Amino acid sequence: MNRVLALNYPETGATRLGPLPDGYNHLHHTARIGRGHAVFEAAGAAVTSWRMHRGSGARVRTTATRAEPGARLEVSLGVGRLRFTAPCEVIWTAYEKDRTGFAYGTLAGHPERGEESFVVDIRDDGSVWFTVMAFSRPASWYTRLAGPLVPVVQKWYAKRLGRTVRRLAAADTGGDGVVQRR
Repeated sequence: MNRVLALNYPETGATRLGPLPDGYNHLHHTARIGRGHAVFEAAGAAVTSWRMHRGSGARVRTTATRAEPGARLEVSLGVGRLRFTAPCEVIWTAYEKDRTGFAYGTLAGHPERGEESFVVDIRDDGSVWFTVMAFSRPASWYTRLAGPLVPVVQKWYAKRLGRTVRRLAAADTGGDGVVQRR
């Protein structure tokens, strides 16, 4: 994996602290995953170990087994000549009592410029939620050409990731909130 690529946007970390910067398309999608601490743990592990991406049909090549600042990854979707590869770098992580997740920023060669975060949180009532937050704008001729279609595809993919995290957490807990040992 090429380590000399640089981030291709200046607003590093904006998905952690907000607000999302002007001049970009904004995405915010939240989905309920389940209930209880075991579901929270399983969902957080699925997100930070790349299982969420792989489980949604993406290919992932990475320099780390779990999300950590500075880790590099390439996420690719599609088939054959219609496969798009997106090089990214993990910008921040959260491994907290009630919040687990990370954000990656786009590197040179990514079809977009911006940042995307994937966070699982457990709320006071025990409900577990997954949130995707992003800001992006086209960085390649084909994303510029696709214009308003790109945010629609991004929203579709965020929803797919939410369903994938829900499915993985349910499988890991047997659907009953108890973590299954593999």
